[in-house]
Amino acid sequence: MSSSRCFENPPTLSSTCGEGTVQDFGGLQTYVTGPSHSKLAIILISDVFGYEAPNLRKLADKIAAAGFLVVVPDFFYGDPIIDFKDPKFDIKLWQETHNTDKGCEDAKAVIAALKSKGVSAIGAAGFCWGGQVVAKLASSTDIHAGVVLHPGQITEEQINDVKIPIAILGAEFDHIFPAEQLKQLGKKLSEKSELDSFVKIFPGVAHGWTVRYSVEDESAVKSAEEAHSDMLNWFTKHVK
Repeated sequence: MSSSRCFENPPTLSSTCGEGTVQDFGGLQTYVTGPSHSKLAIILISDVFGYEAPNLRKLADKIAAAGFLVVVPDFFYGDPIIDFKDPKFDIKLWQETHNTDKGCEDAKAVIAALKSKGVSAIGAAGFCWGGQVVAKLASSTDIHAGVVLHPGQITEEQINDVKIPIAILGAEFDHIFPAEQLKQLGKKLSEKSELDSFVKIFPGVAHGWTVRYSVEDESAVKSAEEAHSDMLNWFTKHVK
């Protein structure tokens, strides 16, 4: 996750963007959108830029329009990466503070909060850093389905531990998680015949394409929306 590719095309963060509201959820400040009494919920776990990214919140609203309660927690406690080129910024310290094991623990608190509201089925999607968290969550049955988008490093051991239906959406050009490596993990998943899995490599795109696209780039928007559609179809199929 330390590759510079993780930090390319940073979003302009906005605390007021989106159709939802920010609430305390499972001990975290969380963007919440969609029908509050829905029994079906989706957790979106951001990349290193955090939960105030406009494209991420726009995606949350899109999923909510399909009938899901969608929560986008601030797993970084108000400390997303703003400018990794700042000489005062210590990436190693940031990664130690905001490690994916802690992210997984926090996600489980959010899952518990959803269940306490009467939610009966939960899916989770993660982007880059968040994809690693979803891979960890997939080793339990705390969630019903997972989607991993342009992930950070995921190991074969984690794939072997997957217990829920999982989809992995990757980029053709990704030094962090190369397409060939993704194909190998896809093969591993296909060997788990008891689980539904889906692996897709998107041509002509790079790491971060699903949430860090320019809205003025028609081709980039089209590729991102295709991934969003695949994700929503996966949740519609398995979170019910």
